[in-house]
This record gives sequence, structure tokens and C-alpha cells, in this order.
Amino acid sequence: MRLRIDRDALAGNWRTLDRLSGTATAGAAVKADAYGLGVEHVVPVLREAGARQFFVAHWSEVADVLAHTSGESTAVLHGVANAEEAAYAKATGAIPVINSLAQAQVWHAAGGGTCHVMVDTGINRLGLSPDEIGSAEVQSLEVDTLLSHLASADEDSPKNDQQLRSFREVVATLPARQASLANSAGIALGPDYHFDLTRPGLALYGGVPRPELDGEIKSVAEIEAAVLQVRNLAAGDTVGYNAKWTAKEPTRIAIISLGYADGILRSWGNSGALHHAGTVLPILGRISMDMIAVDCTKSDVTEGDFCSLFYGLPQAAEKSGLSQYELLTVLGQRFDRTS
Repeated sequence: MRLRIDRDALAGNWRTLDRLSGTATAGAAVKADAYGLGVEHVVPVLREAGARQFFVAHWSEVADVLAHTSGESTAVLHGVANAEEAAYAKATGAIPVINSLAQAQVWHAAGGGTCHVMVDTGINRLGLSPDEIGSAEVQSLEVDTLLSHLASADEDSPKNDQQLRSFREVVATLPARQASLANSAGIALGPDYHFDLTRPGLALYGGVPRPELDGEIKSVAEIEAAVLQVRNLAAGDTVGYNAKWTAKEPTRIAIISLGYADGILRSWGNSGALHHAGTVLPILGRISMDMIAVDCTKSDVTEGDFCSLFYGLPQAAEKSGLSQYELLTVLGQRFDRTS
């Protein structure tokens, strides 16, 4: 199995998002192994394109990013929970995002230094509440970036304006070198949301969270998998677990080396298809852990050939019923990731 990563599309997406960020600079969210595509393939491309600020979720992700950076900023969104994490931040130079008064106290106890601060303006995930920003523990932090995160940027929701107003109020009360509110969808909301730094994630990898980005963002990933076997069915033969598909006429099928253990979940079987040399190969029956059956009656595909699963995220989301985020992050580790 191969997961092909289009380096030019990836770099072009970052440049597009940086341009659409206006006077702000675009960073890059590379958490969850660069949304499933592989830090080792993604970070060097983004660095070459111009990205200088990277974001991960866990401290366990820092080393992999640092292996491909030199002088760029790497920030950990989950912050510092204890002295060990604070010591690791000091040792590596990774920047903690302070999310609570308790984390602020941990960071002060470790000697302080440059950090980011997350304020929760309405998503009610991680982050200090606005009324905690005035506390001595927070005001005495050495804050590089004040961040918040939009809850509904992919929708035309009044929540967006509410969060923007709340964030502006906090920006006025906490000294920080720069402010950052917009994710990929937030960039498309326009310059009011850009501040100094945007933090695209999904759109870097081909996701289109708002219609304004349609036509601007290019598909980055494509999946290819080998044909394990080709067989001929008679009318009445069934395919797969629980015999969910029955041949109405003689049918030629191919068994593909791909399955839900690789992140191609059973929901793909509802209307999904693979392709070979321009021919559509509809998925038949239930997807197995390691195999997918497709109808290849109209194709000359044979054992050993590779078939492709188009992974344009908006279209794949429609076919599979999965979110564009899930489509990327569920991809398994058995793929030979190439770029």
C-alpha cells in the first residue's frame, strides 16, 4: 500500500493560506503526525515553503518535529502538566501553551520563560477563562503568543463574532508579542480574524472547511493498493462478511490489499469506489480489516496491479460519511508514505 503525498500541493497550500492570512503570518499545525501524513514528509516541505511556527498537541510529538527543524518555533498545545514536562520544555526549547492557572504555576515554579497562553472564548475546551487573564500568575508570564480557538468557523454562525469580540477584549488586557485566533476555516472568515498569526491545519493537507477555500486548496494525499486476487462470480454468489452483496449476474471482482485497519472504514462501502486506469471499481460488500472487494467487470485489472482511492478530502467525506479531519487522522501505519 502506498500513500502518495503531493509535496508541491502541500507547499502550495501553505503559501495560499499565508497569502490569504493578509498581514498575518501562517504557522502550521502538525499534530497527530502531521494529521496522519507523517511529520518526516510534511515538516521539511512546510519549512521550505516558509513556515516558521509549528504546533503539536503532546510532548511526545516534539522530538519528531525537532528532528526536521532548525531554529523554528515548536509549541505544545496541551501545555505543562507537571515539573517533568516543564523540564523537557526547557531542555528542548519547545514552547508550552499555558491553559490554566495550575499550568501557569507549574511554569513559574520551573523558572518561567517564554510561553504561549490559550484563552477559551467559547469552545470550552482547553484554555484560561477570560476572567482569569487578570490574575497575577498570568500577568507575570512572559507571553509570546496569546491564542484562542474558534468553535464554529466552518459555519456562518454568530458564535464567530462572539468569540472575536471576546478575544479582542482579552488581547487588550494581556501583554503578548502577537495574537492568534484563526484556524484554516478562520482564515477564510477574513482579516478581522487574522491578527498576527494564523494556525492552519486541515487546509494544509487538502481539507476545504469553507466554500471560500474551494479552488484555492489542492488535494495532497492519494492512496494506492495492490490487487491480491481476481475471481469470477456467478449470479447468486455473495461477497464478504454477512453476505451483504449478491451478484445479480456474472461478475468479475478484485480483492484489494486495503481495509479498515488502514483507516478505510466500513462506511466507505456505502458508495465508495477505487479506480484503475480511469475505470471506476465500485466497492462490494463489507470492507474487511485488510481487504476490500471491488467490481472489476469493466476493467482489465489483474493481480499485482495497483488501484487508487481518490482522497480529495471534500469528496471523500461525502462518499464515506467521515469528517475531513477523520479521513486523515485514521490512516494506518502500514502505508508506504512517499512524497
